[in-house]
Amino acid sequence: MKILSNKTNLQILHEDNHIIVVNKRVGDIVQGDKTGDKPLSDIVKEYIKEKYNKPGEVFLGVVHRLDRPTTGIVVFARTSKALERLNKMFSERETQKTYWAVVKHRPSKNEDNLVHYLVRSEKNNTSKAHLKEVPNSKKASLDYKIIKELNNYFALEINLHTGRHHQIRAQLSAIGSPIKGDLKYGFDRSNPDGGIHLHARKLVFNHPVSKEELTIEAPTPFDSIWNSI
Repeated sequence: MKILSNKTNLQILHEDNHIIVVNKRVGDIVQGDKTGDKPLSDIVKEYIKEKYNKPGEVFLGVVHRLDRPTTGIVVFARTSKALERLNKMFSERETQKTYWAVVKHRPSKNEDNLVHYLVRSEKNNTSKAHLKEVPNSKKASLDYKIIKELNNYFALEINLHTGRHHQIRAQLSAIGSPIKGDLKYGFDRSNPDGGIHLHARKLVFNHPVSKEELTIEAPTPFDSIWNSI
């Protein structure tokens, strides 16, 4: 897959008249928040405005988000028609999302389906995983498999069946395998760049306008652990 680069340092994985897909870096926020930091959505707008010499405001719709310390695929809509259709597609789980994660503690099984009930804490911005349904909980389900044994770590491939807040982070922590660098969910030390080793690796979905099936893959960040997978 060809990766387009530009002076904004965006890594563009796919671009057409209706959508643009980028490879999010550690620390990027997808949409503006209370930190006031410049969001990825604004950077993409600037790229579109400059590339196509667009006067006035550029339309860009945020379809979904990734946590700030996470990397990988983020889809934006360039038209209102695409945004409406993509919102429906993502909310109704008409997409296939595959993540890669690196953990230090090997899960008890090489592959498994995990089902938990997550309760979100707005105060701490975390989700706690329970084995049984509890008040205010939402069911969370994923499949994982170990894809490679690394020096001191294990690389997992994860397919999501639901899209809950911090789902992968909370569920892996609940089985004793927190993600590398994820202090919030029990890993013992942070990564130097403040990120975690969780990467939105692949997304399969139908183009919102042409209906063509798209398979997008995002290269992992450049570091010694990701490079060895």
